[in-house]
Amino acid sequence: MSHRQPLDALVGPQDSQRLFDALQRGASRRDILGLLAGAGMQAGLAGALAGTAMTAHAQAPRRGGKLRVAGATAAASDTLDPAKQSNQADYSRCNMLYNGLTSLDGSLTPQPALAERFDTKDAKTWVFTLRKGVTFHDGKALTPADVVYSIARHKDPATASKAKVQTDQIESIKASGANEVTIVLTSPNADLPVILGTFHFHIVKDGTTDFNAGIGTGPYKLKEFKPGVRSVVVRNEAYWKPGKPYLDEIEFVGIGDENARVNALLSGGIDLVGAVNPRSLARIAGTPGFAVFKTQSGQYSDLTMRRDTGPGANPEFVLGMKHLFDREQMKKTIALDQAVVGNDQPIDPTNRFHFAGLPQRAFDPEKAKFHLKKAGVSGAVPVVCSPAALYSVEMALLLQQTAKEVGLDIDVKRMPADGYWSNHWLNSAVGFGNVNPRPSADMLLTQFFKSDAQWNESRWKNEKFDQLLVAARGETDLAKRRQMYADMQTLIHQEAGIGIPLFLASLDGHSTKVKGLSPIPLGGLMGYNFAENVWLAA
Repeated sequence: MSHRQPLDALVGPQDSQRLFDALQRGASRRDILGLLAGAGMQAGLAGALAGTAMTAHAQAPRRGGKLRVAGATAAASDTLDPAKQSNQADYSRCNMLYNGLTSLDGSLTPQPALAERFDTKDAKTWVFTLRKGVTFHDGKALTPADVVYSIARHKDPATASKAKVQTDQIESIKASGANEVTIVLTSPNADLPVILGTFHFHIVKDGTTDFNAGIGTGPYKLKEFKPGVRSVVVRNEAYWKPGKPYLDEIEFVGIGDENARVNALLSGGIDLVGAVNPRSLARIAGTPGFAVFKTQSGQYSDLTMRRDTGPGANPEFVLGMKHLFDREQMKKTIALDQAVVGNDQPIDPTNRFHFAGLPQRAFDPEKAKFHLKKAGVSGAVPVVCSPAALYSVEMALLLQQTAKEVGLDIDVKRMPADGYWSNHWLNSAVGFGNVNPRPSADMLLTQFFKSDAQWNESRWKNEKFDQLLVAARGETDLAKRRQMYADMQTLIHQEAGIGIPLFLASLDGHSTKVKGLSPIPLGGLMGYNFAENVWLAA
């Protein structure tokens, strides 16, 4: 985006350059008034436009400066290999250095990136037309061979790619022209451009095996990389996006302790920090010169009731427990309003396939009592929770209180975070899980609700759901696809042993000098893609 664009809209391109130059030189409001009057503009209109022009210029991205950022993780396993990224620090760092064929916007819709367009007639054969004039950090031009190599390496077990399961569906990938790559899938998937916009599918140079130099096509070049300590990147002057990036340099560190992260921000040592606890919100927002940036996303902690064993095998018990969720109270007292109310299905309101027409399940102790009585549950029901599943301990204790009112005894089993996912999650008859945002509805539903999914938390099996899932994946008509996802959300809401009371927000703290943040619901820090989008105000 040109820094002049906001001014073009106000006075037209003819006068905007003179106006822009004057503002760049630090012109005052009186100077701008004089310029506009000199162009023959009436005094009243000139006065109004002068104020608007100065505001527009103040909001326009500014080049220069060094940004210091702290993420929540740092480890000796930190990597610059796109295939091996495994945490938020890796995602943030690799987004500085690399690009994908596509990128995901604020509604997680794929947009052109290194591929200027992508086409398919049947969702099985996909043609990607590469953008011309793109170069790697070492000056080498981007070619189809780089794309073929970058994607094909995920299929090789020796690569140990975190995204191998996503590339099992790729039957072939080849250069089909001087500027073109064709990917053929084993079966149709309308979400391929979404998958290729995710972190692991960054494009590297053909044949790269040593990634320590971080050579990509991205907005920044690597200056320093010390795994578990810090990374420093500097502006790529030859970046293919005009005018971007805005910053001269970014220093990225990991600070595991949230309190220490917030202290580093408020002491002025850091400009932007990820993963802030809602309980730190008032402290940051109440300190002059600092603010909190909120990203509402699809992250949720859920009550899982196995349908194949224990009390959850009776659908009346499952329904009764779902009606025991006082969602509004959980939102207010547990998440401190940094969440939106859920409806016992996993597609959140930020997702383009969210079914808003599904009637909201109410907190209804009488209905809960009716269904639990029909279920004939006797004795205490153990409910497993842990700090490892965000807010699950607080949710379990609130459920315990409301259950007492309807005559149900809930035995809250609080487990340590260490070992929770391997020892208790998926193994408890009734317990809590936590699911991070996924880039597509298909990925989320396939991983957590398909009958044979490894992470099918409640062991719910539904043949109609499985058929709809496969059909939706190959459906290129958006309206038909939306209806299929609505039907799947309804089935989960009605039948699955999953209670989802809230969708949780990610919070980042920042100096008010940091501008340009906007939510991308893959997580905080703009879905870890802040680097090319933010700037520092003067």
